[in-house]
Order: sequence, then C-alpha cells, then structure tokens
Amino acid sequence: MSHHHHHSSSPIHFYDLNGLFGEFGNFYSAPIKLDGLTWPTVEHYFQAQKFSYDKHRVKHVSQLPSPRDAFDYAHDHNSSLRWDWMEVRDKVMFKACMAKFQQHPHLQHMLLSTGQRTLVEHTEKDSYWADGGDGSGKNKLGITLMKVREAIKDHQHHHH
Repeated sequence: MSHHHHHSSSPIHFYDLNGLFGEFGNFYSAPIKLDGLTWPTVEHYFQAQKFSYDKHRVKHVSQLPSPRDAFDYAHDHNSSLRWDWMEVRDKVMFKACMAKFQQHPHLQHMLLSTGQRTLVEHTEKDSYWADGGDGSGKNKLGITLMKVREAIKDHQHHHH
C-alpha cells in the first residue's frame, strides 16, 4: 500500500516504532506522570498495574530500563497477576494512553490530526490489543486510542 494516498477514510495501521504513527505504540518513549510516579512509557505503567497490590513491584517496574524489560517482567511473574486483571486491563490502558496524549501536546496534535480515521495496531504478535496481523484480532489498543481521541475532542469543545 502506498503512503502517498491517504484517504480521509482509510484506516491507519501503526506498530513499528520507526514507522508511520509509530508514536502511537506503547513502547514509544513519552514519559508520563501517573499515580505519583514517572513512567518512561505507557508500557511500563500498563505492565506495573498487573501488580498494583504491591507498591514495591510497581516502583520496580517504573524504573526498568526499557519497555521490553517491563513486558518481560510481567511475563515472568504471570502467576502473580492481580485477580481482577482481565476486567480492569482496558480501563488501565485507557488511563495510561489518556495521560500520554494529555501530557505531550505534539502527540495530542498528531492524534487529533487523524480525524475520524480508524486506528489499528497491526501485528500478528497480539490478537487482543492488535489486529492479529490479518484483521482477526480485537484491536483493543486502536479502539482505546480512538476513545482517547474523542475524549480530548470533547474536552476541547467544552473548554474553548
């Protein structure tokens, strides 16, 4: 697909950090302040919340060098996840993404520039947060970002 013809209705696929709209990914370096700590990436915050019952673990994850380390830490401690994780994970992701796009004006501008277009995390590595690579996945991250986009638009509309 050529990147020269961006129709206002065509979906935006993002995943690769160096690719188009790579800034939308959770591994993108955009520090956020949330819950009294600074998080290097959305990924750090998201993975740490799997252990929200243990403030030492949460702080530990916030200080890991890379988002991959945060992902791996959660993966390695999979047996210790909070009991309600499956119910709360969508809300946690929304909260983290909301912070990212509220706290970084240039990213907010980029998100709003997508208009009404469908946002799709495009990778075969994930069929919950992404599209599974073939569209069979739930694309929950893309859906979350579209909700953030709407929330920011509503907010701007009411405050100007």
